[in-house]
Amino acid sequence: MTTASFGRLVRFRAKNGTIYYGEVESQELITKESLAGAEVTVYNGLSLWDESWKITSERQIIKEVLCPLDSTPIIHCIGVNYRKHAAESNLTVGPNTVAFIKPADTLAGPFEDIHVNSECTWMDYEAELSFIIGRDCKNATTENALDYILGYTVGNDVSSRYWQMPERSGHQHGAAKGFDKFAPIGPVIVSPRILGDPHNLGMTTKVNGVVRQQTNTDDMIFQIPSIIQHLSRGTTLRRGTVVMTGTPSGVAAFMKPQAWLNNGDVVEVEIDSIG
Repeated sequence: MTTASFGRLVRFRAKNGTIYYGEVESQELITKESLAGAEVTVYNGLSLWDESWKITSERQIIKEVLCPLDSTPIIHCIGVNYRKHAAESNLTVGPNTVAFIKPADTLAGPFEDIHVNSECTWMDYEAELSFIIGRDCKNATTENALDYILGYTVGNDVSSRYWQMPERSGHQHGAAKGFDKFAPIGPVIVSPRILGDPHNLGMTTKVNGVVRQQTNTDDMIFQIPSIIQHLSRGTTLRRGTVVMTGTPSGVAAFMKPQAWLNNGDVVEVEIDSIG
């Protein structure tokens, strides 16, 4: 099965109530404001893996930006993958990536409110360059790993640090990160053709307009080909799988004092060339 051909892909609900994928390749700065009300050319289907997938001449106006995927089989996440983050957390980096998973129901759109269970406290953000697997992948090599990527997007690995404490988690990251809607991604999927080198992108996180994280993806310890090789070793990564590649320094947990998120806070994550 071939994968979709596109530049910058937005999934949205149009004024007529129908859900479409639209092309916004010409928009260099992708924001909520730039997408709202924009008239875009749409594709002929809702499946990114349709053999008949192609751009049409039809144009529709964006009423609501949706999650760029309607579903995912699973979300794989990489922990402690930025040098400065490893330093702030006082953790030693081993020979292999730290990996954990988020269930499919953690998936959320880029502009959704995240409703947090009352037992989830010490709430934190984690800006993450994320990518989507475009075709089933098993035993990839570092040489061919990038061939399996459909495109890149912005992610936020939302975390309840209360549940990440060893006495509650048994040192398992997923216990704190697997709640519904704890993995917003978007606002677009950018093709590898457009993005270029994923290891040289500026990344910024703001909370209520104040910068918390600011880095470049060149601070990654394990680069994306190595991540795919590791995750696919004897394991099938199904198409539509989202992979979050780790967060940089500046998370709330290691600020002094700790600056946990509160109800109503607005978290903005921006990555160069994506949005």
